[in-house]
Amino acid sequence: MADGGGWSTIESDEGVFTSLIENLGVKDIQFEELISLDADTIRTLSPVYGVIFLFKYLRDPAPSSTTPQDGTYETSSSSDVFFAAQTIQNACGTQAILSVILNQDGSHTPGGGAPPIEIGSELRSFKEFTAGFPADLRGEALSNSEKVRTAHNAFARASPFVDETARQARDDDGDVYHFIAYTPVNGVLYELDGLQPYPISHGECDAGSFPEKVIGVLQRRIARYPEGETRFNLMAVVRDLRVQARETGDVELLEREERKRRAWAWENTLRRSNFVGFIGEMMKGVVGMKDHEGKYDEWVDQAQQETQKKLMRQ
Repeated sequence: MADGGGWSTIESDEGVFTSLIENLGVKDIQFEELISLDADTIRTLSPVYGVIFLFKYLRDPAPSSTTPQDGTYETSSSSDVFFAAQTIQNACGTQAILSVILNQDGSHTPGGGAPPIEIGSELRSFKEFTAGFPADLRGEALSNSEKVRTAHNAFARASPFVDETARQARDDDGDVYHFIAYTPVNGVLYELDGLQPYPISHGECDAGSFPEKVIGVLQRRIARYPEGETRFNLMAVVRDLRVQARETGDVELLEREERKRRAWAWENTLRRSNFVGFIGEMMKGVVGMKDHEGKYDEWVDQAQQETQKKLMRQ
């Protein structure tokens, strides 16, 4: 993959993903984290347009151009699937999101009364512009989209100590994580992974069978990991639950969703903030107060003793 080009790592978070697509002009869509891997959980959120799966990236051999580990490659040039190769680091979260959104904006919507996703003029223009592009060129066009990159970077964690252009989707142990999308298009369940050479077909799938079908695929994928591995995250792409609440007159649901949106807005504000200066000033204030009271040395000794106790317990 090429250099990150200014794309920062973002969290796998329902509030982040929802706000990101709203900033891109997408309407009446939100993300919901799935805390259990079962079909009934997905079905309760119906209509579900697709899911975003986050997992620890295993350094397997280079992908085969003929056979994926599960499913079959869709190599037909006439395939009506929006698929872009991942050409840069750090953008795989947004790329997975768009892999669902841009495949559910018209006749491909999985049915069951679900309206097509309103993707907005910016994404509509991008999709039309790249309609005839091969996957690698479409990936380059995505990585060079200033609008998409700006929306993506708006949710990066603020830090004065990190070079944003060098970030990777790693945890504290140095593991690399990757996002992919699963969505039904034209009656077929597709796995859309920008690190693969083609979309991967997992067979026939409609709105009614999507929950069971995608859970089966995910279970097979998770089974390839060592026993005890739990670092996975699954997010459903669903219709804005506030719309449903207004249509059905469910006041309790509407109030709950409005509270959730306010919490998301607050959390996203915190993500954009750099608190280093505030923490520094607070520490200077505390030190000054202890020094003024004549208790500075006592305070430091007590802190050292507590630290030693914690080290001894480890």
